[in-house]
Amino acid sequence: MIVFDDISKKFPLGNTALNDVSFEIADNEFVFLVGPSGAGKTTILKLISREFAPSSGRVTIDNLDITDKKFKDTDKLRQKIGIVFQDFKILPDKTIYENVALSLKVMDDRQKHHIKKEVKEALALVGLSGKEKVFPLQLSAGELQRVAIARAIIGDRNIILADEPTGNLDPKTSWEIIKIFKKLEGKKTIIIATHNSDIVNSLQKRVILVKDGKIAKDVRKGGYDL
Repeated sequence: MIVFDDISKKFPLGNTALNDVSFEIADNEFVFLVGPSGAGKTTILKLISREFAPSSGRVTIDNLDITDKKFKDTDKLRQKIGIVFQDFKILPDKTIYENVALSLKVMDDRQKHHIKKEVKEALALVGLSGKEKVFPLQLSAGELQRVAIARAIIGDRNIILADEPTGNLDPKTSWEIIKIFKKLEGKKTIIIATHNSDIVNSLQKRVILVKDGKIAKDVRKGGYDL
C-alpha cells in the first residue's frame, strides 16, 4: 500500500507543488492521476520513487516510511518500482534486449540465462517478441514505449508509475499501450498520470484529480472531469 499523509512540497524558488495532500492506494490498484499541467501529478510520482523528499508530511510504501531521515534503502525501494516516461528514455546505442536487460543488471547479479528468460517474457507481454537485436532507431514511437514498459515491469516490480505514457502517441497507438497496462491490472499497482480524457473516460478506473497542488476529487469509478 502507498500512503500519502499530509504531504506538502515546496521548491527553493517558493512555488508550491503540493499542499497537504493525503490519499491511499491499495496493492494492485489501477489509478489515473489527472489534472492541468503543473497541478502536481509528476511531483506525486517522484515522491513515490523518492526522487525527492516532501517539505512536510509522510509517504509510506508497504509500511515503510520512505520520508524518514533514517531511511537508507532507496535502492531497494526502487527495485520495487518501474517507471514509464512520456519520452521513453531508451538508450539509442543499445539493442532492445540490452535496454530491457539493463534493469535486471542494475538490480542484481542474476545469472545470464535467467536474465535472457525474463527479457524474453517481458518483450512477449508487450508484443515485441523477436525484436531483441533491433536498435531503437528502427522502431516506431509506439514500439519504443512498449520497450519502456518491458523495462519497467521486468524483475517482478510491483509498482508501475507512468508519466504521460501516451503523450507522444497517436490515438490508435495510445490504446494499444493502455491495453498492455490492462494486462497487468490486478497483478501490479499501476499509477498513470495522463491528460488523455478518452482513455480515462472509457476505462472508468479510480481517478484522482489534482488541482493547484491539492486533491480536488478522488472517485473510484471516475472520468476526466476537470
